[in-house]
Amino acid sequence: MTQIRPFLMFQGAVAAQAIDLYLSAFPSASVISSQPHPEASQGIMLAELDLAGQRVLVSDSAIDHAFDFTPSSSLFVDADDRAQLERLVEILGEGGGTLMPLDDYGFSQAFAWVNDRFGVSWQLNLP
Repeated sequence: MTQIRPFLMFQGAVAAQAIDLYLSAFPSASVISSQPHPEASQGIMLAELDLAGQRVLVSDSAIDHAFDFTPSSSLFVDADDRAQLERLVEILGEGGGTLMPLDDYGFSQAFAWVNDRFGVSWQLNLP
């Protein structure tokens, strides 16, 4: 069976910290599997998460790359209600950056676009 899953590759050994952030943001989230690099200081070789029903692969790169995350690729989240949306904006945006602050932009009741402190871009929406 063909599968398509987002894959988040982190520079340095920070994937475990990112996983902790995502588990705190999405209470029903879980780690499906996690395999450390053979050398512990290199972090996680590959982990699979379930984030609100979406399977996401996560890895720490053992190789330095000249690129990192870009907002042109993001995870789009439809929140259940305003309180959840505001909570996600706060948790995921802390220590990161705001690309579009929480507001009514006409295409949804409320929308925000943030980069988390690891550089992953999140579009947070209240449909």
